[in-house]
Amino acid sequence: MDQQSDSSTPLSAEEQLERKLNLKQLQINRLLNITQAINSNVSAEGLFNMYSSFLSWEMGVKKMMLFIKKGDLWDLASHIGVDEKLTKADFGFIFENYERTSNIAEHVPALNDFEIVIPVKHKESKIAYVLLGGFEEDEEMYIRVQFITTITNIIAVAIENKRLFKQQVNQEKMKREMELASEMQLMLVPSVLPSGKCYELASIYKPQLGVGGDYFDYIDYKDASFAFCVADISGKGMAAALLMANFQATLHTLIKTKESLSDLIKDLNSAVFRITKGERFITFFIAEFDEKERMLRYINAGHNQPYIFFDNQIQVMDKGSTFLGSFKEIPSKIEVGEFHIPEEALVLAYTDGLSDLKNQQGEFLNEAFLSSFVEKNHKESARNFNALLYQKIEEFKGDEIYPDDLTVLTAKFF
Repeated sequence: MDQQSDSSTPLSAEEQLERKLNLKQLQINRLLNITQAINSNVSAEGLFNMYSSFLSWEMGVKKMMLFIKKGDLWDLASHIGVDEKLTKADFGFIFENYERTSNIAEHVPALNDFEIVIPVKHKESKIAYVLLGGFEEDEEMYIRVQFITTITNIIAVAIENKRLFKQQVNQEKMKREMELASEMQLMLVPSVLPSGKCYELASIYKPQLGVGGDYFDYIDYKDASFAFCVADISGKGMAAALLMANFQATLHTLIKTKESLSDLIKDLNSAVFRITKGERFITFFIAEFDEKERMLRYINAGHNQPYIFFDNQIQVMDKGSTFLGSFKEIPSKIEVGEFHIPEEALVLAYTDGLSDLKNQQGEFLNEAFLSSFVEKNHKESARNFNALLYQKIEEFKGDEIYPDDLTVLTAKFF
């Protein structure tokens, strides 16, 4: 056999240079192909396939595992030549020990089949790890690892950018959906509350997340009487908003056929329980005012106790029942409270977004503050009363955020 054809014959300097140039050309071509694939928005799966194919066929890698960060876990995205059991192993606790491309420590049994670990960072956060093994011993191994590191970084960062872009798109979509939901919810509560010869209504309404579970309303009976109400659905966000919308529709249907406030409360409780199976509840306050008799009748179904000021004294409106929806039937007798209001009076109803408000010292805006505020400002119109109250709320909370949806409904009688 010709001596020069023997594979063990050392390469000449010219042949070594030619081989290195070929390898460089191969690397440049592969880098170009991957860049073109990224620009063409090839899927993550497609990029992983290109990556594993290149490492296996062109870089001579016999064993490889590529892990991509997903939340708090490391997901195996691609692998070459490893046992199936190994693909299900948890390497997260091992990865934390490697900050840069390194030879794998001999004392890590799980990594016996691998020689090199390559971490990939994106803005100082680790987003991928690749384990490599099965290299042939040659002088080009270091060069190959360098290029594999470059390719791994390009692939991993491209996947991370895809994830971030998708996340941004989803966030924008969710933001728009929340905006639409907020617009729809605002249609379910009065944009302007009415005033009559002997009454005025005004509100403050601030859903914490754009949409929420607070609800207030005004219903005209067309017979010189009307009702006003405030409700607070348990929970926050979209789920509470959906239940609020259903509750609003149910209330408007039932109140037209009611015989008494007690019957209305019983029917509302049954409707809420049927929908939520007892897993959510609603606190609810409703009052009716008869302009001819000057009678105010109300039921407080587990809601924050409103205040009423008339005849030079302040009282809480605590007659009623338990909250709605937790029980198939309301477990106790329903009390109907009533006041004869011959002269001027003011009612303040609100949700716990007001009573749960804290200042920067951690103090609550408590009942003593609210009752005192009502006593001092009961002569104001409903609109002016709310404006003054909102100013006090803002002063009290300072830079603190609203802990919950906030609703205030003020009724002034004169």
